[in-house]
Amino acid sequence: MFLTKLFRQNPNPLALISTRYLSSLHDRYSFEPPQSLSPNPDPDPDPDPDPDPDPDPNPNPNPNFKKKQKPRYRPPSSLDREGQAPIHSDLPFDFRYSYTESSPEARPIGLREPKYSPFGPGRLDRPWIGVCAPVVDPKVRSVEGEEEEEPPLEEERRRRREAVQGEPLSSAERKILVEKCQRGKTKKQINLGRDGLTHNMLNDIHNHWKHEEAVRIKCQGVPTVDMRNVWTQLEDKTFGKIIYRHGSLIILFRGRNYNPKKRPVIPLMLWKPHEPKYPKLIKTTVDGLTIEETKEMRKRGLSVPVLTKLARNGYYGNLVPMVRDAFLASELVRIDCQGLEKSDYKKIGCKLRELVPCILVTFDKEQIVVWKGKDYKPVQDGYFLPEREFFDSPEGDAVSGAEHCESSYDNNSQIEYYSGDDE
Repeated sequence: MFLTKLFRQNPNPLALISTRYLSSLHDRYSFEPPQSLSPNPDPDPDPDPDPDPDPDPNPNPNPNFKKKQKPRYRPPSSLDREGQAPIHSDLPFDFRYSYTESSPEARPIGLREPKYSPFGPGRLDRPWIGVCAPVVDPKVRSVEGEEEEEPPLEEERRRRREAVQGEPLSSAERKILVEKCQRGKTKKQINLGRDGLTHNMLNDIHNHWKHEEAVRIKCQGVPTVDMRNVWTQLEDKTFGKIIYRHGSLIILFRGRNYNPKKRPVIPLMLWKPHEPKYPKLIKTTVDGLTIEETKEMRKRGLSVPVLTKLARNGYYGNLVPMVRDAFLASELVRIDCQGLEKSDYKKIGCKLRELVPCILVTFDKEQIVVWKGKDYKPVQDGYFLPEREFFDSPEGDAVSGAEHCESSYDNNSQIEYYSGDDE
């Protein structure tokens, strides 16, 4: 009620409150009311205002002028190569996604995607032809209009490898390097899985060689069916030397004359390209048989005893000699592949067809059924790999230190690799 009467008598009650009730507070507590409670607050708190402020020394005569906006910050990225030249690599071999699971001799029947380079647009000076990035441009022709002859790339790789390796290791030096790479000494390791020796794995190997003289590589899955191909590709593409093997473990030596500062330029693939299309592995009828005989053989093949069961990401180095030995007693062999990817056991069947050799019958029910054929001849030279190997040959590569392979392995470059198509 008291405040209502004040509002009716005086339109500005704050003045009464400030003069009538705040004065005693000022006397007792030296209280000064804030500026918002004063009856006439000063709009300009500056005690010494400048009556004549200096005008803008540089007035803008153009009223339509807009200040240029500062560009937004962009973090640095290795993918942004605007204004830079494409990467050049002098490695004397074609760049492929996988060097062990593909072959230049296997001709695809089609592509699954356009010819987009997995190295990124404009990042590599080699064209991508859908399967690989060849070291020699396929469009380059001579003056007469004929295609130029392929340079001796194999000889160039051999020469560079000899220059990096230098003098061969002695037995004591080899044992010291092998001891350093044991599991109890170091945990550094490179895993070679279902895709085999990939292109980006070459860069990982050189990164390990920057700090250590030898690197431990563990092989798993499909590539272990043909371990000799893995040895050959490792030495051929990295210019290193295999000095020891125990089961699926490989120790790769970089060489005496290896200089980490002069390592080769290896452009990285940014994504995995789609595999091209290859001919189907399983035909409607097996060669030399009728349709009825083929159906009967497939039913009989699924009922024969299992030779072995393959574990996922296991070691299959002894699979080829096991199949050859089984053909001495039976014409059909069945391998249990339950738990494996469909593409994995089809790649295994493709390798068996060329290494044993044999004829593929069916992949039904996650089984590999192979037939030795009517004109099967047992291979004289064995394919058995010893459990442990020291490669002591001073002038040869990995294959020279181990047992020589049979004639079927010498023609492994003509393997038609599986592309993922259904039967």
